[in-house]
Amino acid sequence: MGRFIVRRLLSAIPVLFGILLVVFLLARAIPGDPCRAALGERATDELCDAYNERYGLNEPLFTQFRIYVGDAITGDLGQSFRFNRPVSELLIERLPTTVELSVFALVLAILVGVPLGIISGYRHNSKVDVATMIGANVGVSMPVFWLGLMLQYLFAVVLRDTFLSLPPSGRLDAGVIPIPFYEQWGWAANGLWEFLANFVVVNALFTGQWEVFRSAIGHLILPAVALATIPMSIIARMTRSSLLDVLGLDYVRTARAKGLREGSVVLRHALRNALLPVVTIIGLSLGALLGGAILTETIFNLTGVGKTLFDAITSRDYTVVQGFTLIVAVGFVVVNLIVDILYTYLDPRVRVG
Repeated sequence: MGRFIVRRLLSAIPVLFGILLVVFLLARAIPGDPCRAALGERATDELCDAYNERYGLNEPLFTQFRIYVGDAITGDLGQSFRFNRPVSELLIERLPTTVELSVFALVLAILVGVPLGIISGYRHNSKVDVATMIGANVGVSMPVFWLGLMLQYLFAVVLRDTFLSLPPSGRLDAGVIPIPFYEQWGWAANGLWEFLANFVVVNALFTGQWEVFRSAIGHLILPAVALATIPMSIIARMTRSSLLDVLGLDYVRTARAKGLREGSVVLRHALRNALLPVVTIIGLSLGALLGGAILTETIFNLTGVGKTLFDAITSRDYTVVQGFTLIVAVGFVVVNLIVDILYTYLDPRVRVG
């Protein structure tokens, strides 16, 4: 297993280098001048010359790329043109928002999508199957921005002042300020502790800040539901399709012939092999969600990776685009590695191969 993981990590190095190169070139292919995008009407030729000199934008592309790769290897992601802050600080501040939203949405999609897929596959062509697939098709077809607005209107306007009312946006209620765990425990602040403390739900749970925890969960429900709808529908359809294929195989008929309970046949024998393509879909969905749910974060006023990347692209903030994209690419590699390891657990044939 250790050798397998090392091989996967080594094979990811050229992938990450290729991503660095493509993002670097695409960022500079965007029409417009970073200086004029950042300074607007205040931009003059003299200011832009000084601006380009300060950030090294007057250097040849090869030199810029060489400097960027060298800094990235050492962990220096550069300085944001727009915010005049290190990109690493922006990541520490904003990446936890996207991770919390993505994980919350994916857990919701799995908890609902997999059982629906199992029921639909087991009761093939029944009314339950037809209703589930119609719901899945509707879920895939609904645009996230429309669904988000409808959820906000329903739960924040129509159901306002009822027990079903939910906040329409933001991470926390006004006046609710979380205390970082390292301050409560008397630890010295550093980048890692600050990054972990920005996971508001986890920080509040471990430190017993129940008002902060309640507020954070309440604010996550609507964006998570809006973001989970499409992955939930895809997972349900994939689980149904994969389970139908497995239920017709010889070893399943043999298990039934031996007199095993139907629940044991479906859940212990058929479902395990049926989960292989489902695990792939879940891994790809998590990677895509970590890439930044731009529309969801914009509608629900969450400053995460997606919204930051969108603002960086429109303002030609190359360093932020490059740094955030690199982190997202690393996230994809890690998720794919976890999926490959799960393959070896679910299917012994993969382990032998």
